[in-house]
Amino acid sequence: MGTVPSALKHCLSYQHLLKEQLWIGESAPPPPAAPHPGQESQASGLPAYVKIVEVGPRDGLQNEKVIVPTDIKIELINRLSKTGLPAIEVTSFVSSRWVPQIAAGATEVSVFGAASETFSKMNINCSIEESIEKFEDVAKSARNMNIPVRGYVSCALGCPYEGNIIPAKVAEVSKRLYSMGCYEISLGDTIGVGTPGSMKRMLEAVMKEIPLRALAVHCHDTYGQALANILTAIQMGVAVVDSSVAGLGGCPYAKGATGNVATEDVIYMLNGLGINTGVNLYTVMEAGNFICTALNKKTNSKVAQASFNTGTVN
Repeated sequence: MGTVPSALKHCLSYQHLLKEQLWIGESAPPPPAAPHPGQESQASGLPAYVKIVEVGPRDGLQNEKVIVPTDIKIELINRLSKTGLPAIEVTSFVSSRWVPQIAAGATEVSVFGAASETFSKMNINCSIEESIEKFEDVAKSARNMNIPVRGYVSCALGCPYEGNIIPAKVAEVSKRLYSMGCYEISLGDTIGVGTPGSMKRMLEAVMKEIPLRALAVHCHDTYGQALANILTAIQMGVAVVDSSVAGLGGCPYAKGATGNVATEDVIYMLNGLGINTGVNLYTVMEAGNFICTALNKKTNSKVAQASFNTGTVN
């Protein structure tokens, strides 16, 4: 491309870009109050507000090859809590008996189902039907303590063992989770094989059974389709997106599954669409830089790679 003029280099520097877009917000007024997820922007037809569910401390760190020290996890959560993220998943457990123990500090719990029989057995050691029965116990315990329950459907767009998953199966499992009281159903592309076309077909099937306001998407970026799939979902009215700081994550029971879509990249895209998230992109990037430094690994966020090209926060 030849020599880049110094003035252009300055224009493209991350500090200049972030300040111009008010992502650092040194002198910017506070953002307007966020509408309820799903409220449409009259100008674009897109949601005026998208809720970001940060899954990095749970889904991201659970797939690391080394045990992450507790103090590092706590520091990551503390940093993320200062970014404006409305929801942060912090840990996981395997038995409904643990619900009372976590009730004092948790604002909600989640149950993890699957649209694939084989994956269900590999991931949680039971069939789909058996998992539903177990989830009902969790939902009942949580309901008795006024703790909301979120439901996940893994392998919504493909399974590492069974291949293609028909949309009707995703809709069936989603409906059962919603019927037992899960207030929101997160549809997961666990191995990142989905495309905008398969995302659209799957959502069309699920939306026949569940209100749009109760849906979220959880995309992995194995084939580089995560942002395109999220955009497709948003264009269809979905207004809740799961993501992981620095693109941390994967799935120990899904061979080849790379990290979740990076929170930084999702926010950058939504900012460009004029969609409010209430999240400060710069502070999310700082949190991502912190955890990547602690883990001695490179961020998977394209935005962070481009912005922090020296690997450090100045």
